[in-house]
Amino acid sequence: MELSNRQQKILAAVVEHYIATGEPVGSKMLCDSLDFTVSPATVRNEMSELAERGLLLQPHTSAGRIPSQKGYRVYVDRLMKSRPLSPEERRTIDSLLLSNAYDPQKLLEGVSRLLAGMTRFAAVSTSPGGQGAAIRAVQFVQTSRRTAMVVLITSSGTMKTRVFHCDYDLTPDILRVFFRTVNERMAGRPVEEITPAFIQSLAASLGEMAILMSSALMAVLAAAQEALEADVCLNGQMNLLFCPELEGSGARRVIDFLSREEELTRLILQPGGVRGRTGQEKPGGARVLIGQETRRPELANSSVVACRYTINGRDAGAIAVIGPTRMNYGKLVASIEYLADTVGKMLTELLDQQS
Repeated sequence: MELSNRQQKILAAVVEHYIATGEPVGSKMLCDSLDFTVSPATVRNEMSELAERGLLLQPHTSAGRIPSQKGYRVYVDRLMKSRPLSPEERRTIDSLLLSNAYDPQKLLEGVSRLLAGMTRFAAVSTSPGGQGAAIRAVQFVQTSRRTAMVVLITSSGTMKTRVFHCDYDLTPDILRVFFRTVNERMAGRPVEEITPAFIQSLAASLGEMAILMSSALMAVLAAAQEALEADVCLNGQMNLLFCPELEGSGARRVIDFLSREEELTRLILQPGGVRGRTGQEKPGGARVLIGQETRRPELANSSVVACRYTINGRDAGAIAVIGPTRMNYGKLVASIEYLADTVGKMLTELLDQQS
């Protein structure tokens, strides 16, 4: 869609003013905020043209204009200015995340909690799923005289634990045998291959030792099966009840959708990103889905801003914000991209330390 330079500036001004105030934008008000001189009559004509193209809406006959979902799309893809975080904002985020950097699950929970607090919307983060990942190591940690914990670490950065019980006293020497036996047969193997049939085959090959290791092998199986699924950390759902744009049953429908983890995960892990002025997607950048683009009726008046994070250069999980279409996209995109980059680096470092 071709817009003149003046139309682009007017559309951007309408979007930014509406995001800031929540009030329809009139021509006189717009004239005062534009960086060029133009009469209110000319602005009205241009706004009428933008409305005919489906980029602006007029809520009431005598009211000003507000962006349509199509208008937001053009703004995000072509007109939105980059709003990088300040050094102070980055330092604050780093300090808040650093306290949980030792534990992947706590780190991702902290990310969604931090993002919900920053935006006053709902925020979600997913752990790396085990699909396509391999087992890096299986460790055994004694927890009592007859119990120990399996710690399964995958190449995608996932760490899963399971406690198992034995009918005999465990010793460090026995756990070293468990470690050597399991890692010789599992390290480097795809997580998806750790099935009940594989465990049965492994047990059969161990002979009499299988009796000693049966509970440990079942714990490894349970940890591997859990590692295949991405964990979802959700925070800030109740923030949506205070968004005027989602008044009535709108917020409740969004909250209901957010409770369906499988659908939510599919939505935020979709490929794609914000398009720049050239029309090309920004590699590794945030993705913005506006209203109907989510293809979910519950999110018809909502937007999703999501960004994948990588571990050792490979796509892992994602973080996202879900809120009304009237949101500060420029600031959100910058915040989510910085958080995704920081989380990816922290998880990569943590994984390297464990290997």
